[in-house]
Amino acid sequence: MDLFINQGSVCGICKEKIDPKTSDWCVDHSHKSGKVRGILCNNCNRSIGLLKDSVEVLKNAISYLENKN
Repeated sequence: MDLFINQGSVCGICKEKIDPKTSDWCVDHSHKSGKVRGILCNNCNRSIGLLKDSVEVLKNAISYLENKN
């Protein structure tokens, strides 16, 4: 519960309000170190997983979106 409070009860990525009583949230962790990074909504948690937890792939996705809009 401290993670929710420290994060202002919002997703660490999209900043949408998270209700800790629902199942629409995840405790995010690094797959390399196992260290907890924060609380994410399910959509953001799945998104970074699908992007392979890669900063480089995420930057490529941002560049793609910026240049295709």
